[in-house]
Amino acid sequence: MAELMAPSEFRLALEQAFSGTMAKDASFSRAWAAGKLDKQHFVHWATNHYHYIGPFGDYLGLMYANAPDHARDAKDFLLQNMYEEELSDDRHTDLLIRFAEACGGSRAYVQDRNNAMPFTKGMQGWMYYVSGREHFVVSSAALIVGLESQVPSIYRTQYPTLINQYGFSEWEAEFFDLHITSDEIHGERGYQIVLKYADTPELQQRCLQFVREAADMRFAYTKALYETYVQPDLGAWVETEDRRPALVG
Repeated sequence: MAELMAPSEFRLALEQAFSGTMAKDASFSRAWAAGKLDKQHFVHWATNHYHYIGPFGDYLGLMYANAPDHARDAKDFLLQNMYEEELSDDRHTDLLIRFAEACGGSRAYVQDRNNAMPFTKGMQGWMYYVSGREHFVVSSAALIVGLESQVPSIYRTQYPTLINQYGFSEWEAEFFDLHITSDEIHGERGYQIVLKYADTPELQQRCLQFVREAADMRFAYTKALYETYVQPDLGAWVETEDRRPALVG
């Protein structure tokens, strides 16, 4: 039977739980950072991302409802995160749609659930399940540590390429710049909540399980974006031994 890990040991275990399946390493992310994508591909990405993160306020609300009253710091963080998603100067989904429109898409297209991959719909359902049915510290591990904390590492490679190579303005790409900073803060807060409230061996192991599951879900989702929308245009994505991209038709 597993024993209760010390905070430093548990933190390392959480970080290692998704170290091999980070979305920044999936084919769509690498093609993006390498400047291989077209604007039509970005429209498809924005559409699927909308249906992946669009209900994030809902997920956070379910987690808030499941958090006990004594976990005031966790409840305050979840409430603040909800505010930033839904009520701050610009709703995050509106910034996402702004980017899609800069790529030639439309609000109506992005918001139409029929335009999202089945995988995206499944991931959305998984997030509703985890946030609504799991212990709040487990859902925090899955959604905040396993998913949200990855965002800065993804967008730090993609945002400069959007500006310097694809030619987007900072206003058009504000969605990405905003999340590099905000999700770094959110990710660290998520770690602290999980380290504090996963206070039994069973909860620690459950958190590790769902961090791995979350990372696997996001990696597979990002890989599916390439295979669904980019591979028909550019061919399969492979990398040479020195990690330079190559396209195989």
